[in-house]
Amino acid sequence: MAENRRRVSEARRFDASNALLHWFESHRRELPWRESRDPYRVWIAEVLLQQTRVATAVRYYDRFLRQFPTVQALARASEGQVLKAWEGAGYYGRARNLRRAAQEIVRRHGGKLPQDVEALEELPGFGPYTAAAVGSLAFGLPVAALEANGMRVLSRYFGIRGDVTLAPNQRRLRSALQGWVHQGPSGPMNEAVMELGETVCAPQSPRCPECPLERGCVLRRERWDPRSVPGRPRKPPVPRVSASIAIIDRNGRWYVQRRPGEGLLGGLWEFPGGKIQPDESPIEACRREVREETGWTPTRLRLLGTVQHDYTHLHVTLHVFGSRCAASAPGPRTGTGRRWVDPATFARLPIPRATQKASQLMSHHL
Repeated sequence: MAENRRRVSEARRFDASNALLHWFESHRRELPWRESRDPYRVWIAEVLLQQTRVATAVRYYDRFLRQFPTVQALARASEGQVLKAWEGAGYYGRARNLRRAAQEIVRRHGGKLPQDVEALEELPGFGPYTAAAVGSLAFGLPVAALEANGMRVLSRYFGIRGDVTLAPNQRRLRSALQGWVHQGPSGPMNEAVMELGETVCAPQSPRCPECPLERGCVLRRERWDPRSVPGRPRKPPVPRVSASIAIIDRNGRWYVQRRPGEGLLGGLWEFPGGKIQPDESPIEACRREVREETGWTPTRLRLLGTVQHDYTHLHVTLHVFGSRCAASAPGPRTGTGRRWVDPATFARLPIPRATQKASQLMSHHL
């Protein structure tokens, strides 16, 4: 602990905050959300950038704002419209929280985001980071917005080698960033730290000679392996799951179901199916799942192919089967959250990426 304090003290002798701001003025990337300090646009960008790469976020940012240009437009939208606009950006719970927060902003704050961190944190989906980022970037509030890039920059600069997911180290990193933020301005300072981590202080191969903080950086001075800092707990292996789904065709229309509103992929539409049990073949699992979910048992199933899809916590192999249901015969039950759609209508529904891949297999067999 004493050694860590010594390194932090040595690092602080260098005017890091001033060097970082000068670097940011000349190296900041031209990104669409930097064209305006409009709080709504800052908020949408920050939510998109959480666990989404900048290049991907740019594409979805423009698309989302074309459809929902204001808080009021987002608050009026249906959940399905918001999920469809978010499709492919992942973490659909964030999209649902955006809509809920917009409704609260209209109802409780006159359609304007509150200029107070505590009030922001009361909104759906606003954790400490999002509230601090919006507060500093949109309103100039003197608060540190600490995210993954910032943790990497600060832990290397100050020589904090411990696990950055632990609360004591998080507090130390946030305190260090808060010190820089107080030398402000807060918004550009928070952005500069994020920008440095995104473009120069890379996880595996940082470009240290290009870094404005090289002179005071403990990692550089001590010649530590950058892959070891910041420290993180070892991730368990990602589990692999096999599942079967059925694309049931009736006179050119497909049977789809809506997932429950909460949980993984909540509110999205998909084909019936589920996990293959240890004692089942893919076709047996498909027939059982369809029967359990729809009340209808397909007599003939043909394998269309397989789809591989990775989630953050799961790797899924989907066995995709096709089946036909005669128009004159009783078929799968319909009602709330269950319907027949033609391919054009299907494309307008909010659907998971894996379901999109599966539908392409069916399209090839039409």
